[in-house]
Amino acid sequence: MTMGRTVTASIDPVGSATIATDIAIVGGGLAGSLAAAVLARAGHRVALVDKRAVYPDEFRVEKIGGPQLDAFRRLGFIRGLASVACPYDRVLNIREGKVVDVSVGQAYGLPYADLVAMARSQLSDPSSLIVDEVTAISSSDDIQHLELASGRHVTARLVVLATGMAGALGYKLGIRRRLLAAGHSVSFGFTIARSDGAPFDFEALTCYGERTADGVDYLSLFPVRSGMRANLFMFRDPTDPIMRELRRDTEATVLRLLPGLHTYLGDFRVIDRIQNWVMDLSVVEGHLQPGIVLIGDAFQTNCPAAGTGVARLLVDVERLCTEHAPRWLSTPGMSRQKISEFYADRDKLAADQQSLKMARFRQALTSRDDIGWDVRRRLHFLRRSLTHRVDQMRPGWLAQVRSALRA
Repeated sequence: MTMGRTVTASIDPVGSATIATDIAIVGGGLAGSLAAAVLARAGHRVALVDKRAVYPDEFRVEKIGGPQLDAFRRLGFIRGLASVACPYDRVLNIREGKVVDVSVGQAYGLPYADLVAMARSQLSDPSSLIVDEVTAISSSDDIQHLELASGRHVTARLVVLATGMAGALGYKLGIRRRLLAAGHSVSFGFTIARSDGAPFDFEALTCYGERTADGVDYLSLFPVRSGMRANLFMFRDPTDPIMRELRRDTEATVLRLLPGLHTYLGDFRVIDRIQNWVMDLSVVEGHLQPGIVLIGDAFQTNCPAAGTGVARLLVDVERLCTEHAPRWLSTPGMSRQKISEFYADRDKLAADQQSLKMARFRQALTSRDDIGWDVRRRLHFLRRSLTHRVDQMRPGWLAQVRSALRA
Protein backbone atom coordinates (compact mmCIF):
# COMPACT_ATOMS: atom_id res chain seq x y z
CA MET A 1 0.00 0.00 0.00
CA THR A 2 1.42 3.36 -0.96
CA MET A 3 1.26 6.49 1.13
CA GLY A 4 -1.58 8.95 0.62
CA ARG A 5 -0.75 11.56 -2.00
CA THR A 6 -2.56 14.56 -3.35
CA VAL A 7 -2.52 15.40 -7.03
CA THR A 8 -0.14 18.28 -7.63
CA ALA A 9 -1.57 21.06 -9.76
CA SER A 10 0.20 21.64 -13.06
CA ILE A 11 2.09 24.86 -13.62
CA ASP A 12 0.08 27.79 -14.99
CA PRO A 13 -3.34 26.13 -14.92
CA VAL A 14 -4.89 28.90 -17.04
CA GLY A 15 -2.79 27.46 -19.88
CA SER A 16 -0.58 30.17 -21.34
CA ALA A 17 0.88 29.18 -24.69
CA THR A 18 4.55 29.38 -23.67
CA ILE A 19 6.19 28.71 -20.31
CA ALA A 20 9.65 30.20 -19.80
CA THR A 21 12.01 28.62 -17.28
CA ASP A 22 15.71 28.16 -16.55
CA ILE A 23 15.69 24.37 -16.52
CA ALA A 24 13.14 21.96 -17.97
CA ILE A 25 13.31 18.44 -16.58
CA VAL A 26 11.60 15.79 -18.69
CA GLY A 27 10.55 12.75 -16.67
CA GLY A 28 9.19 12.86 -13.14
CA GLY A 29 10.50 9.59 -11.72
CA LEU A 30 13.08 9.53 -8.93
CA ALA A 31 15.95 11.11 -10.89
CA GLY A 32 13.87 13.90 -12.37
CA SER A 33 11.94 14.68 -9.18
CA LEU A 34 15.07 14.79 -7.02
CA ALA A 35 16.86 16.99 -9.55
CA ALA A 36 13.88 19.38 -9.74
CA ALA A 37 13.72 19.74 -5.97
CA VAL A 38 17.47 20.36 -5.59
CA LEU A 39 17.56 22.97 -8.35
CA ALA A 40 14.39 24.72 -7.21
CA ARG A 41 15.68 24.98 -3.63
CA ALA A 42 18.81 26.64 -5.02
CA GLY A 43 16.63 29.37 -6.52
CA HIS A 44 16.50 28.28 -10.16
CA ARG A 45 13.28 28.41 -12.15
CA VAL A 46 12.40 24.78 -12.81
CA ALA A 47 9.69 23.03 -14.82
CA LEU A 48 9.28 19.31 -14.16
CA VAL A 49 7.29 17.74 -16.99
CA ASP A 50 5.62 14.36 -16.52
CA LYS A 51 2.38 12.98 -17.90
CA ARG A 52 1.40 11.62 -14.48
CA ALA A 53 0.37 13.85 -11.57
CA VAL A 54 0.71 10.87 -9.22
CA TYR A 55 3.48 8.43 -10.05
CA PRO A 56 2.13 4.86 -10.46
CA ASP A 57 3.22 1.81 -8.49
CA GLU A 58 6.22 0.39 -10.34
CA PHE A 59 8.71 -2.28 -9.35
CA ARG A 60 11.84 -0.21 -9.17
CA VAL A 61 13.93 1.03 -6.23
CA GLU A 62 12.47 -0.27 -2.95
CA LYS A 63 15.26 0.04 -0.41
CA ILE A 64 17.78 2.72 0.44
CA GLY A 65 20.84 2.19 2.65
CA GLY A 66 24.58 2.51 3.11
CA PRO A 67 26.33 5.33 1.24
CA GLN A 68 23.05 6.15 -0.51
CA LEU A 69 21.82 7.60 2.78
CA ASP A 70 24.83 9.92 2.90
CA ALA A 71 23.86 11.28 -0.51
CA PHE A 72 20.22 11.73 0.52
CA ARG A 73 21.48 13.58 3.59
CA ARG A 74 23.77 15.88 1.58
CA LEU A 75 20.97 16.66 -0.84
CA GLY A 76 18.56 17.46 2.00
CA PHE A 77 16.12 14.56 1.62
CA ILE A 78 16.93 12.39 4.63
CA ARG A 79 14.06 13.65 6.79
CA GLY A 80 11.61 13.25 3.96
CA LEU A 81 12.83 9.70 3.35
CA ALA A 82 12.59 8.77 7.04
CA SER A 83 9.05 10.15 7.23
CA VAL A 84 7.64 7.84 4.54
CA ALA A 85 9.79 4.70 4.78
CA CYS A 86 10.09 1.72 7.12
CA PRO A 87 13.48 1.70 8.91
CA TYR A 88 15.62 -1.33 9.71
CA ASP A 89 19.24 -1.72 10.71
CA ARG A 90 20.06 -5.43 10.84
CA VAL A 91 20.10 -7.92 7.96
CA LEU A 92 20.64 -11.65 8.49
CA ASN A 93 22.56 -13.08 5.52
CA ILE A 94 22.23 -16.82 4.84
CA ARG A 95 23.27 -19.41 2.27
CA GLU A 96 22.40 -23.11 2.16
CA GLY A 97 20.39 -22.64 5.35
CA LYS A 98 23.40 -21.36 7.32
CA VAL A 99 24.25 -17.88 8.55
CA VAL A 100 26.96 -16.21 6.47
CA ASP A 101 27.09 -12.98 8.45
CA VAL A 102 24.96 -10.11 9.73
CA SER A 103 24.92 -6.68 8.11
CA VAL A 104 24.43 -3.80 10.53
CA GLY A 105 23.55 -0.27 9.38
CA GLN A 106 20.57 1.99 8.86
CA ALA A 107 18.38 1.26 5.86
CA TYR A 108 14.84 2.01 4.70
CA GLY A 109 12.23 0.07 2.75
CA LEU A 110 9.39 1.66 0.81
CA PRO A 111 7.51 1.43 -2.51
CA TYR A 112 9.07 3.30 -5.42
CA ALA A 113 5.92 5.40 -5.89
CA ASP A 114 6.25 6.67 -2.32
CA LEU A 115 9.89 7.51 -2.90
CA VAL A 116 8.99 9.58 -5.95
CA ALA A 117 6.12 11.25 -4.09
CA MET A 118 8.52 12.20 -1.29
CA ALA A 119 10.91 13.80 -3.78
CA ARG A 120 8.11 15.72 -5.47
CA SER A 121 6.84 16.94 -2.10
CA GLN A 122 10.18 18.70 -1.62
CA LEU A 123 9.50 21.05 -4.55
CA SER A 124 9.42 24.58 -3.13
CA ASP A 125 6.70 25.51 -5.64
CA PRO A 126 4.25 22.65 -6.38
CA SER A 127 3.22 24.39 -9.61
CA SER A 128 6.69 23.53 -10.95
CA LEU A 129 5.14 20.22 -12.00
CA ILE A 130 3.61 20.38 -15.47
CA VAL A 131 1.28 17.44 -15.99
CA ASP A 132 1.74 16.99 -19.71
CA GLU A 133 3.80 15.06 -22.23
CA VAL A 134 6.78 16.35 -24.19
CA THR A 135 6.40 15.43 -27.84
CA ALA A 136 9.44 17.17 -29.34
CA ILE A 137 12.58 19.04 -28.34
CA SER A 138 14.72 21.38 -30.41
CA SER A 139 18.07 22.43 -29.00
CA SER A 140 20.64 25.15 -29.62
CA ASP A 141 23.62 26.83 -27.96
CA ASP A 142 21.24 29.28 -26.31
CA ILE A 143 17.57 28.41 -25.75
CA GLN A 144 15.85 24.99 -25.91
CA HIS A 145 12.25 24.59 -27.06
CA LEU A 146 9.87 21.86 -25.90
CA GLU A 147 6.53 21.05 -27.52
CA LEU A 148 3.86 19.56 -25.26
CA ALA A 149 0.97 17.30 -26.17
CA SER A 150 -1.47 19.94 -24.90
CA GLY A 151 -0.22 22.39 -27.52
CA ARG A 152 1.73 24.48 -25.06
CA HIS A 153 5.46 25.16 -25.31
CA VAL A 154 8.29 25.40 -22.79
CA THR A 155 11.49 27.38 -23.33
CA ALA A 156 14.52 26.74 -21.15
CA ARG A 157 18.23 27.31 -21.13
CA LEU A 158 18.87 23.70 -20.12
CA VAL A 159 16.87 20.51 -20.67
CA VAL A 160 17.48 17.51 -18.39
CA LEU A 161 16.30 14.19 -19.81
CA ALA A 162 15.37 11.91 -16.91
CA THR A 163 13.12 9.65 -18.95
CA GLY A 164 14.57 6.33 -17.82
CA MET A 165 14.67 3.72 -20.56
CA ALA A 166 11.96 5.43 -22.61
CA GLY A 167 13.91 6.50 -25.67
CA ALA A 168 11.42 8.10 -28.07
CA LEU A 169 12.47 11.69 -27.37
CA GLY A 170 16.13 10.82 -27.47
CA TYR A 171 15.68 8.95 -30.73
CA LYS A 172 14.20 12.07 -32.32
CA LEU A 173 17.31 13.95 -31.22
CA GLY A 174 19.64 11.37 -32.76
CA ILE A 175 20.47 9.72 -29.43
CA ARG A 176 20.81 5.95 -29.72
CA ARG A 177 20.99 3.26 -27.07
CA ARG A 178 23.87 0.80 -27.42
CA LEU A 179 23.00 -2.62 -26.03
CA LEU A 180 25.72 -4.12 -23.83
CA ALA A 181 23.83 -7.19 -22.59
CA ALA A 182 20.27 -8.11 -23.57
CA GLY A 183 18.19 -9.68 -20.80
CA HIS A 184 21.10 -9.32 -18.41
CA SER A 185 19.04 -9.95 -15.27
CA VAL A 186 15.50 -10.69 -14.14
CA SER A 187 13.98 -9.34 -10.93
CA PHE A 188 10.79 -10.24 -9.08
CA GLY A 189 9.06 -8.21 -6.40
CA PHE A 190 6.26 -9.28 -4.05
CA THR A 191 5.17 -8.94 -0.42
CA ILE A 192 4.86 -11.89 1.95
CA ALA A 193 3.40 -12.69 5.37
CA ARG A 194 3.42 -15.75 7.60
CA SER A 195 0.35 -17.91 7.16
CA ASP A 196 -0.38 -17.80 10.90
CA GLY A 197 -0.18 -13.99 10.97
CA ALA A 198 2.81 -13.97 13.33
CA PRO A 199 5.83 -11.73 12.62
CA PHE A 200 8.96 -13.18 11.07
CA ASP A 201 11.87 -13.94 13.40
CA PHE A 202 14.17 -11.52 11.62
CA GLU A 203 14.17 -7.81 10.88
CA ALA A 204 15.49 -8.28 7.35
CA LEU A 205 17.12 -11.22 5.57
CA THR A 206 19.17 -11.94 2.45
CA CYS A 207 19.31 -15.50 1.13
CA TYR A 208 21.95 -16.23 -1.53
CA GLY A 209 21.52 -18.76 -4.33
CA GLU A 210 22.88 -22.26 -3.77
CA ARG A 211 23.41 -23.68 -7.26
CA THR A 212 24.87 -21.97 -10.31
CA ALA A 213 22.39 -23.79 -12.58
CA ASP A 214 19.50 -21.97 -10.87
CA GLY A 215 20.92 -18.56 -11.72
CA VAL A 216 19.70 -17.09 -8.43
CA ASP A 217 21.84 -14.30 -7.06
CA TYR A 218 19.85 -13.59 -3.92
CA LEU A 219 16.46 -12.99 -2.35
CA SER A 220 16.27 -9.84 -0.24
CA LEU A 221 13.57 -9.58 2.44
CA PHE A 222 13.03 -6.25 4.19
CA PRO A 223 10.16 -4.43 5.90
CA VAL A 224 7.81 -2.01 4.19
CA ARG A 225 4.64 -0.61 5.71
CA SER A 226 2.46 -3.22 4.01
CA GLY A 227 4.50 -6.21 5.22
CA MET A 228 7.72 -8.04 4.40
CA ARG A 229 8.88 -7.12 0.91
CA ALA A 230 10.74 -9.67 -1.21
CA ASN A 231 13.10 -8.80 -4.07
CA LEU A 232 14.43 -11.81 -6.01
CA PHE A 233 17.34 -11.25 -8.41
CA MET A 234 18.29 -13.79 -11.06
CA PHE A 235 20.64 -14.20 -14.00
CA ARG A 236 18.66 -16.51 -16.23
CA ASP A 237 17.01 -16.52 -19.64
CA PRO A 238 13.85 -14.40 -19.30
CA THR A 239 11.97 -16.94 -21.47
CA ASP A 240 12.83 -19.87 -19.19
CA PRO A 241 9.70 -21.69 -17.87
CA ILE A 242 10.86 -20.95 -14.30
CA MET A 243 9.71 -17.36 -14.82
CA ARG A 244 6.14 -18.52 -15.37
CA GLU A 245 6.38 -20.80 -12.33
CA LEU A 246 7.54 -17.89 -10.18
CA ARG A 247 4.51 -15.88 -11.23
CA ARG A 248 1.99 -18.71 -10.85
CA ASP A 249 3.25 -20.57 -7.76
CA THR A 250 5.65 -18.16 -6.11
CA GLU A 251 5.90 -19.74 -2.65
CA ALA A 252 6.73 -23.27 -3.82
CA THR A 253 9.07 -22.11 -6.58
CA VAL A 254 11.05 -19.82 -4.27
CA LEU A 255 11.54 -22.65 -1.76
CA ARG A 256 12.57 -25.02 -4.56
CA LEU A 257 15.22 -22.55 -5.70
CA LEU A 258 16.29 -21.68 -2.15
CA PRO A 259 15.55 -24.76 0.00
CA GLY A 260 17.57 -23.42 2.94
CA LEU A 261 15.08 -20.59 3.27
CA HIS A 262 12.23 -22.70 4.65
CA THR A 263 13.67 -22.80 8.19
CA TYR A 264 13.57 -19.01 8.37
CA LEU A 265 10.22 -18.38 6.67
CA GLY A 266 8.08 -21.28 7.80
CA ASP A 267 4.69 -21.35 6.11
CA PHE A 268 4.23 -18.09 4.25
CA ARG A 269 2.07 -16.64 1.51
CA VAL A 270 2.31 -13.88 -1.04
CA ILE A 271 -0.14 -11.11 -0.15
CA ASP A 272 0.01 -8.89 -3.23
CA ARG A 273 0.62 -9.08 -6.96
CA ILE A 274 3.85 -10.46 -8.40
CA GLN A 275 5.86 -7.87 -10.31
CA ASN A 276 8.87 -8.64 -12.47
CA TRP A 277 11.38 -6.73 -14.53
CA VAL A 278 13.83 -7.80 -17.24
CA MET A 279 16.83 -5.50 -17.40
CA ASP A 280 19.06 -4.92 -20.42
CA LEU A 281 22.44 -3.31 -19.82
CA SER A 282 22.83 -0.37 -22.19
CA VAL A 283 24.41 3.04 -22.60
CA VAL A 284 23.51 5.89 -24.95
CA GLU A 285 25.50 7.34 -27.82
CA GLY A 286 25.10 10.64 -29.65
CA HIS A 287 24.10 12.29 -26.37
CA LEU A 288 26.57 15.19 -26.42
CA GLN A 289 24.32 17.96 -27.69
CA PRO A 290 23.96 21.64 -26.81
CA GLY A 291 21.48 22.46 -24.07
CA ILE A 292 20.55 18.83 -23.25
CA VAL A 293 21.90 16.50 -20.57
CA LEU A 294 20.86 12.94 -19.67
CA ILE A 295 20.83 11.52 -16.14
CA GLY A 296 20.09 8.18 -14.47
CA ASP A 297 18.80 5.33 -16.62
CA ALA A 298 18.29 7.73 -19.51
CA PHE A 299 22.09 7.68 -19.85
CA GLN A 300 23.05 4.18 -18.66
CA THR A 301 21.10 1.28 -17.21
CA ASN A 302 22.15 -0.79 -14.21
CA CYS A 303 21.92 -4.31 -12.86
CA PRO A 304 19.36 -4.28 -10.00
CA ALA A 305 21.15 -7.14 -8.24
CA ALA A 306 24.34 -5.07 -8.01
CA GLY A 307 22.53 -2.36 -6.06
CA THR A 308 24.34 0.44 -7.88
CA GLY A 309 21.39 2.04 -9.66
CA VAL A 310 20.38 4.47 -6.93
CA ALA A 311 24.02 5.28 -6.16
CA ARG A 312 24.61 6.20 -9.83
CA LEU A 313 21.41 8.21 -9.98
CA LEU A 314 22.33 10.16 -6.84
CA VAL A 315 25.81 10.92 -8.18
CA ASP A 316 24.24 12.24 -11.39
CA VAL A 317 21.78 14.43 -9.47
CA GLU A 318 24.35 15.72 -7.01
CA ARG A 319 27.06 16.54 -9.54
CA LEU A 320 24.70 18.06 -12.10
CA CYS A 321 22.48 20.03 -9.73
CA THR A 322 25.00 21.27 -7.16
CA GLU A 323 28.06 21.73 -9.36
CA HIS A 324 27.63 21.86 -13.13
CA ALA A 325 24.17 23.31 -13.85
CA PRO A 326 24.55 26.29 -11.44
CA ARG A 327 27.90 27.16 -13.03
CA TRP A 328 26.53 26.80 -16.57
CA LEU A 329 23.61 29.07 -15.80
CA SER A 330 25.89 31.78 -14.42
CA THR A 331 27.29 32.52 -17.89
CA PRO A 332 25.64 32.94 -21.31
CA GLY A 333 25.06 30.02 -23.63
CA MET A 334 24.64 26.26 -23.21
CA SER A 335 27.18 24.82 -25.64
CA ARG A 336 28.37 21.25 -26.13
CA GLN A 337 31.54 22.26 -24.29
CA LYS A 338 29.55 23.04 -21.16
CA ILE A 339 27.50 19.86 -21.38
CA SER A 340 30.63 17.74 -21.89
CA GLU A 341 31.89 18.77 -18.45
CA PHE A 342 29.15 16.73 -16.81
CA TYR A 343 29.84 13.59 -18.83
CA ALA A 344 33.57 13.95 -18.06
CA ASP A 345 32.96 14.51 -14.33
CA ARG A 346 35.32 12.26 -12.38
CA ASP A 347 32.71 11.16 -9.83
CA LYS A 348 30.15 10.42 -12.54
CA LEU A 349 32.63 8.42 -14.61
CA ALA A 350 33.66 6.40 -11.56
CA ALA A 351 30.04 5.65 -10.64
CA ASP A 352 29.18 4.60 -14.22
CA GLN A 353 32.22 2.32 -14.48
CA GLN A 354 31.65 0.79 -11.04
CA SER A 355 28.04 0.04 -11.95
CA LEU A 356 29.02 -1.92 -15.06
CA LYS A 357 31.84 -3.67 -13.21
CA MET A 358 29.50 -4.82 -10.43
CA ALA A 359 26.87 -5.95 -12.94
CA ARG A 360 29.36 -8.29 -14.57
CA PHE A 361 30.77 -9.43 -11.22
CA ARG A 362 27.36 -10.35 -9.76
CA GLN A 363 26.46 -12.31 -12.88
CA ALA A 364 29.75 -14.22 -12.89
CA LEU A 365 29.67 -14.89 -9.15
CA THR A 366 26.15 -16.26 -9.49
CA SER A 367 26.27 -18.21 -12.74
CA ARG A 368 29.81 -19.09 -13.81
CA ASP A 369 30.53 -22.78 -13.11
CA ASP A 370 34.18 -23.03 -14.20
CA ILE A 371 36.71 -23.96 -11.54
CA GLY A 372 38.12 -20.46 -11.22
CA TRP A 373 34.78 -18.89 -10.36
CA ASP A 374 33.79 -21.86 -8.21
CA VAL A 375 36.87 -21.27 -6.05
CA ARG A 376 36.26 -17.54 -6.02
CA ARG A 377 32.63 -18.04 -4.96
CA ARG A 378 33.61 -20.37 -2.11
CA LEU A 379 36.30 -17.97 -0.90
CA HIS A 380 33.87 -15.04 -1.10
CA PHE A 381 31.40 -16.60 1.30
CA LEU A 382 34.08 -18.25 3.46
CA ARG A 383 35.78 -14.89 4.02
CA ARG A 384 32.50 -13.31 5.04
CA SER A 385 31.66 -16.19 7.37
CA LEU A 386 35.06 -16.18 9.08
CA THR A 387 34.96 -12.41 9.51
CA HIS A 388 31.53 -12.71 11.12
CA ARG A 389 32.71 -15.42 13.52
CA VAL A 390 35.72 -13.39 14.60
CA ASP A 391 33.51 -10.34 15.11
CA GLN A 392 31.23 -12.43 17.33
CA MET A 393 34.20 -13.45 19.48
CA ARG A 394 35.61 -9.92 19.55
CA PRO A 395 32.63 -7.60 19.15
CA GLY A 396 33.41 -4.30 17.50
CA TRP A 397 36.76 -5.25 16.00
CA LEU A 398 35.47 -5.14 12.43
CA ALA A 399 34.11 -1.63 12.90
CA GLN A 400 37.47 -0.57 14.33
CA VAL A 401 39.34 -2.04 11.35
CA ARG A 402 37.07 -0.31 8.86
CA SER A 403 37.41 2.96 10.74
CA ALA A 404 41.20 2.64 10.68
CA LEU A 405 41.20 1.93 6.94
CA ARG A 406 39.10 5.02 6.27
CA ALA A 407 41.42 7.24 8.35
